[in-house]
Amino acid sequence: MFILVNLKAYPCDPIEVATAARDVAEDAGVRIAVSPQAAHLESVADTGVETWAQHVSPNGYGSFTGSTLAEAVAEAGAEGTLLNHSENRRKLADIDAAVRAAERAGLETCVCANNPDQIAAAAALQPDSVAVEPPALIGGDVSVATADPDIVTDAVAAASGVDEDVDVYCGAGISTGDDVTTAEELGASGILLASGVAKADDPRAALEDLVSGL
Repeated sequence: MFILVNLKAYPCDPIEVATAARDVAEDAGVRIAVSPQAAHLESVADTGVETWAQHVSPNGYGSFTGSTLAEAVAEAGAEGTLLNHSENRRKLADIDAAVRAAERAGLETCVCANNPDQIAAAAALQPDSVAVEPPALIGGDVSVATADPDIVTDAVAAASGVDEDVDVYCGAGISTGDDVTTAEELGASGILLASGVAKADDPRAALEDLVSGL
């Protein structure tokens, strides 16, 4: 089970979260990654935790002011990137180009989508993984695995129907170990979460709870 902690633009200490994630991952034998702001990628990667970018742009080198170059992200120590998060939606052609840019830079890719139909479209772009995140549940106290379990199983079926090699993650409201085990039982091979760790008073304790049932 893969756990990806998205720090968004929350006012947390990215090094504290990264260090906690690294230590919990080592102690529990669970794959945990942290996705910080682009400005913090290198310092987070220096902790030894698996590090992901929150986004990469579809372009290569050139006159692209304000873009997040996939090669620069990789050079900073990132191993993967999220794409098309609900808070940073992109057109399908741009998502496709961003997947190709990430592949060119050697980054693992996860394309986010709102529902099973969009998951199928995302899987057709051949990313490494897709993540289903209903926008209404993002940042809430109820996990998608509890509030709408069918959307997880349907997303797994939709992705498998297009490309069996694409992993399916789920997110939105995930915050406890029970949420993680429920997601796994529904067929997800990973979870995305943010506030459950980034806003926690004790990020390590929150992470330990997440892996407690694995």
